[in-house]
Amino acid sequence: MAAEGSNLGDGVKRPTLFTAKEIDQIARFLVGNQRRERENLIIPRSFTPTVIKTREEKAVEATFESCPFKAVLSLLAGFVLGGGIGLFAASVTPTIPTAEKPHQSAREVLRELKVSTLSYGKNFAAIGFLFSGVECAIETYRGKTDWKNGTYAGGVTGGILGLRAGVKAGVVGAFGFAVFSFAIDYYMRH
Repeated sequence: MAAEGSNLGDGVKRPTLFTAKEIDQIARFLVGNQRRERENLIIPRSFTPTVIKTREEKAVEATFESCPFKAVLSLLAGFVLGGGIGLFAASVTPTIPTAEKPHQSAREVLRELKVSTLSYGKNFAAIGFLFSGVECAIETYRGKTDWKNGTYAGGVTGGILGLRAGVKAGVVGAFGFAVFSFAIDYYMRH
């Protein structure tokens, strides 16, 4: 397609392959935004292929990694664990017979089991919710995952829970929970 000639300075006209309009279209195609959405693009990084996640997979992963989800999951797990411990504690707690009440009825025993199970469940749920939420917030703020997050979260959680009994109990609770969190974190990482 010889359109216009080009002069390279030697006075000889040479035929060109593309017009100025065609060159402009080619430049727009090469430089412009021609990206397509690619899902499941395989990028070999090692011997096994790596698959890029779809938008939906990324959304589900972001939900599972969010602080509210982790806190609510810890709340539920804490309630179940605390309920189990409360059930066990109530079943091994001795009942002391008195003169007016020599025997307990089955209904009274079940009522004690229910009260103990719910009490322990609520306490463990509150601790799990508070600790997990604070730790996730600290980890998000710091941008690191290390032993400090759990220790700081333990201090904040212990302090908040201890403040119900006063300032001194809050300080002791913060210190005790922080040390306990550090010890558990150290044990789990080593």
